[in-house]
Amino acid sequence: MEKLTNRLLSWASILDEKTVEQARTSSRMPFIYPHLALMPDAHLGKGATVGSVIPTLGAVMPAAVGVDIGCGMIAVRTQFTKAQLLGRDLTALREQIERAIPLSAGRDNRKIVATAEPRIAELEELAAKNEFDPSHYAGHWRHQLGSLGSGNHFIEVSVDETDAVWMFLHSGSRGVGNKIATHHIAVAQRLATQWWIPLPDRDLAYLVEGTDEFRRYIRELRWAQRFALLNREEMMDRVSRQLSEIMGAEVEERERINCHHNFTESEMHFGKRVWVSRKGAIQADAGRPGLIPGSMGTASYVVSGLGNPLSLNSSPHGAGREYSRSAARRTFTHDQLREAMTGIEFRDTDAFIDEIPQAYKPIDRVMADAADLVEVRHTLRQLVNVKGD
Repeated sequence: MEKLTNRLLSWASILDEKTVEQARTSSRMPFIYPHLALMPDAHLGKGATVGSVIPTLGAVMPAAVGVDIGCGMIAVRTQFTKAQLLGRDLTALREQIERAIPLSAGRDNRKIVATAEPRIAELEELAAKNEFDPSHYAGHWRHQLGSLGSGNHFIEVSVDETDAVWMFLHSGSRGVGNKIATHHIAVAQRLATQWWIPLPDRDLAYLVEGTDEFRRYIRELRWAQRFALLNREEMMDRVSRQLSEIMGAEVEERERINCHHNFTESEMHFGKRVWVSRKGAIQADAGRPGLIPGSMGTASYVVSGLGNPLSLNSSPHGAGREYSRSAARRTFTHDQLREAMTGIEFRDTDAFIDEIPQAYKPIDRVMADAADLVEVRHTLRQLVNVKGD
C-alpha cells in the first residue's frame, strides 16, 4: 500500500498518471472520510476511478457507484470433475448456454420463464415498497431478468486446482439499472447547477443525505442492486440446467457465492457511519467470500476477505483495463486473441478483440498487490467462455 496523499491510499503497482489525478480530484471532495482507497485494478473511469472505494459523510455521488448498479459475480462449485467435463462436447455446451441466455446489448428474453416468475414478483413487491415503478425507466425490465449484456460480462465453465468444475458469470442490472443511474446522475448535476455548487468534474455531483432526491436515489439503487443479484441467480440456474444436460446428471451445488462490485452501503468505519461506494471493488470483511475474475483467457479467483481497515474492508473486482476498447482494437489482432484463448472453447470472432487478456492488467500482479486484502481459496481456469458482442 502507498500513501499518495493524506486522503488517498493506493494498492495498485500499475497506475497511470491520469488515473492518479482523477482519484486525487475525487479524494478532495469535502465529504470524503477518512480517505479514498484505490484498488490494484484501478483505472480511469467516468467521474470517479474504476477500482476505487469512496467513503462519504452525508452525501453520495451517483457516478461514483457507476451506471451498472449492482454489477458483480456469481460462482457455483459442482460435484463434477475436469476429467468428466472434458469427456463431453464443450462446443455443444457453449451453444446451449448461448441459446438459453440472451447475450449482447439490447437483447432480452422473448418470454418470462418459470424460474424468473418468483424473482420478478419479488422485484415488483420491492418496487411497490420503495414507491416507484421501474417501468418508468424500462418498460421491458421483466424481460431483461436473466440476460447477460455485453462488454466484459461473461459466462464461464471453469475448473479449480482440485479439478472441481465451477460455473462462473459476471453481469449487473442491465438497461433498467443503467437508466436509473443515468437519471440520478443528471438530478445531482442539475442540483449542483441550481445551487451554484462548484465541482471539479460534473460527474462528481452529489446528493445530500436527508433530501428527497437522496432518499429516492437510495431506494431505487437498492432495488437495482437486488435486480442485479437476482439476474445473476436466474442466469446461473439456466447455466446449471445446460451443464446438467451435457453431463447427464443434475448439478449438485457444493458452494454458491454472489457478490456486487458496483454498489453503495451504509457502514461503520473509523468511528463514523459513512456511505461506502465501491466502484469496481468487492466487500472483503474478514472471512467474507468473494470473487475476483481475471480477463478473458486468464485465471479467476475465489477469495476470503481479510478485513483490512485501511481499504475499508474492500478488495479489487478484477484485472482492470490497461488499454481502452478503441486502443485495444488498434493494438491487437484476431490471431492474437485466438492464441490467448488456446485450449478454451469460445465463440471465435473479432468482436472480442477489445476483451483480449493483453488489454487488461496481469491478474497475477493484481492479486499480488491484494495480498493484504484477501486470501485466495481457489484458482479457476476456464474451459468454456460465453460472451455477448
